[in-house]
Formats: sequence, structure tokens, C-alpha cells
Amino acid sequence: MDYSTNVTYLLLTGHVELEKYRSLYFLITFTLYLLIICCNALVIFIIYTDKSLHEPMYIFIAALLCNAVIGSTALYPKLLSDLLSEIQIVSYGACTFQSYFIYTYGLSEFTLLSAMAYDRYVSICKPLQYSTIIKTTTVKKLLFCCWFVPCCENGIALTLTYQIKLCKFKLNRIYCNNNALVKLSCEDITVRNSYGLFVLGVGVFPPLFFVFFSYIRIIYVCLKNSKDFRRKALQTCLPHLIVFISFTVTSLFEVVNSRLELNVPHIFIMIMSVENLVIPPLINPIIYGLKLREIFKRIKKYLWNRKIQDAFKNTPAVIQHL
Repeated sequence: MDYSTNVTYLLLTGHVELEKYRSLYFLITFTLYLLIICCNALVIFIIYTDKSLHEPMYIFIAALLCNAVIGSTALYPKLLSDLLSEIQIVSYGACTFQSYFIYTYGLSEFTLLSAMAYDRYVSICKPLQYSTIIKTTTVKKLLFCCWFVPCCENGIALTLTYQIKLCKFKLNRIYCNNNALVKLSCEDITVRNSYGLFVLGVGVFPPLFFVFFSYIRIIYVCLKNSKDFRRKALQTCLPHLIVFISFTVTSLFEVVNSRLELNVPHIFIMIMSVENLVIPPLINPIIYGLKLREIFKRIKKYLWNRKIQDAFKNTPAVIQHL
């Protein structure tokens, strides 16, 4: 009997560790998702509405936060639904699409972080040429590449994955992972694995190398300048470095573990597998909102004005006319 033709739904078995306190995990997960949407949306809104923030650095930040919302939305709604369900199942088609959006989010994050590193490199190392190098058209081209290239790369991967026949239906994850999905196949997966390594080599390592190169140049320039120059450069680059290191460490762990299946506790693997979909989207707006002075000032001004307007609306009409 050919079982491969019968596998149209997959069972997500990674939720075993969450069974005892399912309601608590649902509450925590829902709160995190709500915070991610609200915090990212607030900073995006501030950047979008304030024309003085329509500069390359802030546009890249807004793009990074938009990408975080996309990645989080690919994970959280399904995860919240699973936490309320007795059995965590997903159709094969829905699983491949979730994997597509999560992987696209990851590759776009790397390319956006490298584009931001390039922006910081030009700003600090070539300040007099900044306006001629980082033009509006340059920003548009970089953003187009940051989203178009990962979409195309993962589109091919999605096509290759969706064509395979599965012999197994248990996916030891809490969300769909392309490499784990391919391993359920009863066919030769050499082509899929080779393409996966190609995407990894093209989509991850060049951006990593470029970020490292940019910061080596930035450090070199900072060492040749004054303390005040170094302080301003650190203030601008520190948020980007925190986000970059956090995302890179967890993403590389997930890549290595999915390929080599490391002998570590399952709960640790589960935490690390979702960390790059939870922590960066949550801390990005906080880091950029608090560390970058201009954004922080606009947020305070916006929230303060809203409080004044609300207080004014709640005052009696007689007092308002005094």
C-alpha cells in the first residue's frame, strides 16, 4: 500500500511540553503577540506620519518592523489555535505556506539588517558622500531586493517541497519547518537538500559577511576620531548590533539543529526554534524606540498629545468654555 498518497494532514507533536499549562501558555503567547503588533505598529505609524523621519535610516527601521509583523503573523495565529485544541494538526498545503512565510521572514531579516549596516557604514565612514550614495532610489532598490529575492528563493523551495510525497505525518515541531517537512518524504530528497543549502549560502552568509565587514570599517574609522564621534557612532549602531546578534545566534542554531539534529533537550530546542520569531519582533521597536532619540521624542510627543486630548474631552463643557 502506498501511504504517501494518504498523507494530507500533519500532526504537530512539539506541543507535548506545553500540555500541562496550556491555558497559561495561551495567555502568555496572546499577550506577546498583542505587544508585538502594538509596539511595532506604533513605531511604524510614527515614522510614516512624521515627514522629518522620512530618512533612509528610519525607513529601513520601519521596513524591519513590518517584516517582524509578517513573521509573527505567520507563527502566532496558528500557535494560539493549537494551544486551544486537543489535537494539533495542519494540512500539508497550509504547512508549506507557513514554512514559506517564516523562511521568507528570516531571509528578509538578514538582508534588511545588512542593508541597515550599509547605511550606517556610509553615514559614519563617508559622511560627505552620504546624500549622493544613499538616495531615495537606492533605498527603494535595496528594499526591493530585501523582499523580492527571499520571496523568489523561497517560492522555488515551496514548489519543490509541495511536490514531494510524504510517508510520515508526525512533525516534531510547534510550527512548520521546511527541512523537517522534507525529512518526512519517502522520496529521494537530494535535490531539495541541495537547494536548501544553496539558499542558505546565498541568503544568509553574504549578508553576515557584509555586516561584519561594515562594522570592521566603522570601528576602524571610530578609532581614528574623537570620543564624541565614537559616542555618536555607538549610539547609532548599538541598536542595530543588539538586534543583529540576537537574531543571528538563534537563527544559526535553528539551521544547524534542523540539519544535524543536535543531542540537546527538546524543551531547549523548542525555545530556541521560536526565539527568533518572538524576541526580535518584541525588542526591535523597544530598542529603536528608546535608543534612537528622534523616534523616542516623537513617541513621547504623540502619546503626550493623546493624553491631553483625552483629558480635554473628558472635562465638562462648562470648564472647556471658561
